[in-house]
Amino acid sequence: MQSARNIRQGHYDKAEKLVEKSDKANVNALYEKFKKDNPDAGSNPFSRWQQKRAIKKEYAAAKAGKNTASTTASASKGAGKATGKAAQGAKNITERVTEFCTTHSKTILFVLIAGLLFMILSGMFSSCSAMFQGGTQIILGTSFTAKEEDIIGADNDYKALEAALRNKINNIERTHSGYDEYRYDLDEINHNPYELAAYLTVKFEDYTRDEVQATLQWLFEQQYELTLTEVVEIRTRTTSSTDPETGETTTEEEDYEYYILNVKLRNKGLNSVISNSGLSEDDMERYRILLQTRGNRPDIFGNDIYATPGGEYTDYDIPGEALTDTRFANMIREAEKYLGYPYVWGGSSPSTSFDCSGFVSYVINHCGNGWSVGRLTANGLMGVCDIIPKSSAKPGDLIFFQGTYDTSGASHVGIYVGNGMMIHCGNPISYASIESNYWQQHFYCFGRIRN
Repeated sequence: MQSARNIRQGHYDKAEKLVEKSDKANVNALYEKFKKDNPDAGSNPFSRWQQKRAIKKEYAAAKAGKNTASTTASASKGAGKATGKAAQGAKNITERVTEFCTTHSKTILFVLIAGLLFMILSGMFSSCSAMFQGGTQIILGTSFTAKEEDIIGADNDYKALEAALRNKINNIERTHSGYDEYRYDLDEINHNPYELAAYLTVKFEDYTRDEVQATLQWLFEQQYELTLTEVVEIRTRTTSSTDPETGETTTEEEDYEYYILNVKLRNKGLNSVISNSGLSEDDMERYRILLQTRGNRPDIFGNDIYATPGGEYTDYDIPGEALTDTRFANMIREAEKYLGYPYVWGGSSPSTSFDCSGFVSYVINHCGNGWSVGRLTANGLMGVCDIIPKSSAKPGDLIFFQGTYDTSGASHVGIYVGNGMMIHCGNPISYASIESNYWQQHFYCFGRIRN
């Protein structure tokens, strides 16, 4: 049986949780009232975050004041007699104040008007005052606070986990030998380093590389899901045999088992994992702010085209003669539906948005040309193409790049549209010139989809 002490403690814990729940509801109600009374106040995510924090602090202070008042109530009763005389003195003071107000009404009216003007001006400039007084807090609220070596080191540790997963998939046919066929349905393996740094900042603030290792492992396990599924198909084959005496050859049909290993990798996207990780509303607001500001360290991860948002997409008018090719016209009709969609690691459909290979795979499968390649990585898409020289490339061919992130083979893919242009999933999906220095440095090859 539970002891009376344990039962009481359970009641206390339950009561404390109810109080916490009530406090949260009160703060939310106050915040909603503030937004209703000040519709223009929350013009950006950081302002909203700051406002809610301020309301929380005011609520806590008011609650503490109320508790203090309750505590001192009994002491006030004991002092009742002592204040009796003071009350009589206060009455005399009140009478004198009334007399002064009557004889100096104009002066008081002037002071009141001046005070009102001061209050209005104070309200107008309060945001400026808060900006100067809270400048340090704003900078900290929008910044990665860990040391640069720890931010980059933690990201490198996450990349090492991804490299190990990539290596595991590359060696599937060696570690799982004996199958007649291997079928791959793979998302790209990578992440946005700013998403990782923002999450670690919200969780740990000024973190070190060592203290976040368990969190890195947990995030990785949530982001990636690798499944191996064995399928056995009964197939028929023709066999022949020759009678050694007559030399007569006969054929017959026989059934046999055909073993397939389906290898499927899903990258749920680090941002999606973080959004469903149980962060509070305030923490998620801070996370989004850190992504917007890139932690006030826009160059910490170097020239990462996947991490840096590209803003508006670039459009391009494809020459009419190129569109006389029906297969190419079908591809472009489908591809242009998604101009402006953001880059999302693991994304492979309009509902999730896309990464580079997810975008090209989707266009190939849904453009109406009769192709069905599944969900392939950039390197996997090379496997459904015939590699062609650059001089033979034409609109509708695929263009591959290497070294845009740390992986072997092709790491990025786009659809070539002619005249040195491609449509690809950059950040966002956009048209781009393949003649730029960046894409020339990373160019790998052209490929033509097999019929």
